[in-house]
Amino acid sequence: MTTSRLTDRKRAAIVQAAIAEFRANGFDATSMDRVAATAGVSKRTVYNHFPSKDDLFAQILEELWDCSASAAPALYRADQPLRTQLMELLRQKVALLRDPYFLDLARVAIAEAIHTPERARSMVAKLSEKEEGAAALLRAAQADGKLKAGDPAFMATVLQGQLKTFAFWPQVAMAQPGLDEAQETAVVETAVDMFLCYWGA
Repeated sequence: MTTSRLTDRKRAAIVQAAIAEFRANGFDATSMDRVAATAGVSKRTVYNHFPSKDDLFAQILEELWDCSASAAPALYRADQPLRTQLMELLRQKVALLRDPYFLDLARVAIAEAIHTPERARSMVAKLSEKEEGAAALLRAAQADGKLKAGDPAFMATVLQGQLKTFAFWPQVAMAQPGLDEAQETAVVETAVDMFLCYWGA
C-alpha cells in the first residue's frame, strides 16, 4: 500500500471516529485523545491531519456539504411533464436522506448547531444554497406557464419539507427506521400531487 493511501485511510478513520465521538458525547465533551483512541491512531497523527477540534468539526460539515452537493442539479425540461420532474427531484432527495453516512453527519451537525449556532451557521448557509437547485427548477416552470406565481424558494421549501417530515427528521431526531420503498413512493407522490394542486397552473 502506498504512503498516500495509508494517509488517506488514517484521515478517513479519524473523521469516522470524530463522528462517533461527537454523536455520543457532543463537541465540548469530545477530546482529541478520545478521537485518536477510537480511530486507532496516535494523537500526533490526529493533529497532523487536523490542527484543532474545530478543524475536525469543519471537516465533518464539509463532508455533509459534499454529500448534499454530489447529486446532479435539477434542470427544468420543457418537453417533460412537470409532475414527472418533481417526482424525480424528490426521489433524488430521498436517496440522499436514506444514506446512513449522510444521516450520521447531519446528526452531528444539527446537535452542535443547537448548542453553538455560530459554529454551524456557514454550513446552514451552504446547504441553503443547495436548495436553490429546486427553486431554480420551479422558477423555470413558472416562466413556462406550468406553475402559478409565487416565491420559488418558499415553494421549494414547502415541497421538500413534506419529504423531510417523513424521511429525515424522524430518522435524525428519534432514530426511527427509514422508509421502505412503498412508503417512499407514497410520500413522494402525495407531496408532489398536493404541491401541484395548490401551485399548478
